[in-house]
Amino acid sequence: MSETEVAVAPHPLLLPDGRLAIEAWSLDPALKHLNHGSFGAVPLVAQERQAELRAEMERAPVVWFPKLPERLAAVRDELAGFLRVDAGDLALVPNASAGASVVYDALERRRGGEIVVTDHGYGAVTLGAGRLARRWGGRVRTARVPLGAGEEETYEAVVAEIGEATDLVVIDQITSATARRLPVERIGAEARRRGVSMLVDGAHAPGLLAAPLADATYEFWTGNLHKWGCAPRGTAALIARGPLRDLIHPLIDSWGAGEPYPDRFDHQGTLDATSYLAAPTSLAFVERTWGWSAARRYMDRLADYAGRVIGAAFEALTGEDSQADVGMPVPGMRLVRLPDGLGGSRIEADALRDRVARELAVEAAFTSFGGIGYLRVSAHVYNTPADYEYFAERCVPVLGEWAKELGR
Repeated sequence: MSETEVAVAPHPLLLPDGRLAIEAWSLDPALKHLNHGSFGAVPLVAQERQAELRAEMERAPVVWFPKLPERLAAVRDELAGFLRVDAGDLALVPNASAGASVVYDALERRRGGEIVVTDHGYGAVTLGAGRLARRWGGRVRTARVPLGAGEEETYEAVVAEIGEATDLVVIDQITSATARRLPVERIGAEARRRGVSMLVDGAHAPGLLAAPLADATYEFWTGNLHKWGCAPRGTAALIARGPLRDLIHPLIDSWGAGEPYPDRFDHQGTLDATSYLAAPTSLAFVERTWGWSAARRYMDRLADYAGRVIGAAFEALTGEDSQADVGMPVPGMRLVRLPDGLGGSRIEADALRDRVARELAVEAAFTSFGGIGYLRVSAHVYNTPADYEYFAERCVPVLGEWAKELGR
């Protein structure tokens, strides 16, 4: 690591008492945690709050569950404030995939039963779109968007697949595998003009974007609060607007099934809803300690530094350019191209993730797109420049050796 590179590294975020931010989490100190984007990480204060809520539930379940809908409605108000949306549009769901499944379950074929997705789509959500298309007797059309495509090229590629038979467009706001934005507002406006419904998978947006629905032009959006928002896992929001939202029901019919949207989602029988109730604790912790605006700036500067440092290490090793040409980059996430032979498919990338965790004691995200493997950097406030310098100095050479072994 050159002195110049180290000098431009962001200063680590500290707790008010001067400790590193990571000490507010219970992450295993024997591991380097460089993959916040996949499963998030829950601050200790939110873990403790959830434990308190669970204890309250177990002490008096007959008191707890009848009062739960009222408590969930209050939490929805708080989460709506964080997302800057109307609480009457927001339902609580376990994750973004569940939100997509709820929408799929509700919609009916009105035209030709075709669903437009992109080749950047999250696999589980795309599989659900395929199931819906089969139920409708239609098909899925996939818009091919080059990794380096800018807004105009991306827009044109998606809109070109929307036709007279299209009933639904499903598109990511921030893509998981390729860490880029898609112009959901422009595409949504065109879909609405053509009378086509649209679902936006905003799994990575809450916390990473200040107001992910500020310019929404589409009926349905779903996003995880347990990723960048650091809420307890199993906490996500579904936003539904327009006349079709009256069709939206939870996947579980309970005694609140006759309530209007979104109140009916607050009645889910004996579901453990403590993750929802503890979510505001996580959001408030980041705001109170650093402020979300400052946290986002830090995450973006750190991800940029990480991409440069790790990319330079790979380039020094292979002699090839490791910088990924991402057309619409997002804050807090970067892609670094891996040496040839590593992570070229989703299965290979997942296997590489598991091997790196097992043998190198690093939790990292490896993805693939177009047959090319990438390291996906996703930084949060508890990460420091030293985390990525460690990866560049200790892990990159090993990955280079693994690539050589696979090429023999």
